[in-house]
Amino acid sequence: MDDLILIKNGRVLTPFREIKDGMVVINNGKIDYVGFYNKDIADNFTGKVIDAGGMYISPGFIDIHTHGGGGHDLMDGTVDAVLGMAKAHALHGTTTIVPTTLTAPIGDIYKALDNVKEAKRVCEFPTILGVHLEGPYFSKAQKGAQDERYLRIPAKGEVDKLIGYSDDIVRVSAAPEIEGGLELGRYLKSRGIVASIGHSDATYDDVVMAVENGYTHVTHLYSGMSGVRRINAFRVAGVIESALLMDELTVEIIADGKHLPPPLLKLIYKIKGADKIALVTDSMRAAGMPEGEYILGSLKGGQKVVVEDGVAKLMDRSAFAGSVATADLLVGNMIRLAGAPVLDAVKMMTSTPAKIMHIDDSKGSLSKGKDADVVIFDDDINIKHVISVGKVIL
Repeated sequence: MDDLILIKNGRVLTPFREIKDGMVVINNGKIDYVGFYNKDIADNFTGKVIDAGGMYISPGFIDIHTHGGGGHDLMDGTVDAVLGMAKAHALHGTTTIVPTTLTAPIGDIYKALDNVKEAKRVCEFPTILGVHLEGPYFSKAQKGAQDERYLRIPAKGEVDKLIGYSDDIVRVSAAPEIEGGLELGRYLKSRGIVASIGHSDATYDDVVMAVENGYTHVTHLYSGMSGVRRINAFRVAGVIESALLMDELTVEIIADGKHLPPPLLKLIYKIKGADKIALVTDSMRAAGMPEGEYILGSLKGGQKVVVEDGVAKLMDRSAFAGSVATADLLVGNMIRLAGAPVLDAVKMMTSTPAKIMHIDDSKGSLSKGKDADVVIFDDDINIKHVISVGKVIL
């Protein structure tokens, strides 16, 4: 860690305002000053100086849903895989990451929890916040790429054992309409774990009950969830419409430009706004890697996919098989494809996910006393410098 760092000559995105000719001072891993250029501070500074050259100075990006990157996947079953995926995303501006499981044999999920715990202990950068359990408590009708063989009902005894196994579980995605789904939401809320609606075939009434029972977030909006349909001839709203309608729910979107076309990105941004949207990569191991053939999920039990046109596809090209996005791409796409101003695009990758995960007291914005997670990038969102808790990593 560089104990003292001064970043000058940049456009600071706090991200609640832009400070032109801004300056940030880091002291012992914390933000010590954010504001306009201060000549007195600069003239008497004795630490490392970084000249931003007129580029943006932003909070570090927070990715609350990623399965892998840099050729690694959480479900590979090794600590090195966790460290490898985390460091690969750090080079693209991510300073806080939430490794995500998928539906798998329960023993593989326990192994992933063990590996994340050890990775957190030894990881120098970025911050590994904890684990997001994406599954196994999902609707078969909306399973998507989740392996149906390992879908389960959240029976109380099993849930107590799984959730109680590790204090690193910070988020769980589940279908609230399945047997035990509402009880799961209440239990997660009591444990301070974010309960998110995902891979769900719920109706609007189901979603209302889910919110009443602890669910606060919606996993990868539009993917793996119900939309409007007819039941007994009457149209009924699904998870998609409920997420857009209900102010009580935050949402996340895969803004890779593939999973959601520009009109849907614009629609979601227009309805929910930057304070209710988190950008997520939901990336598989090929994130940050060349195009070609890869394995989706575990190297041992996963399926072969091909990465082309900036997205992973099944080998028969019949459907997408995962994202290969990195955080910098998501921010740029919200500007280029959805028409969001840079402040809002950055907010959706920083302060909003920090609030969703209840870590906004220490991360997500450039404020005095918060962790010194900083990214410097140009107008095209090309990452030039990354600082994670005061450590310069790029």
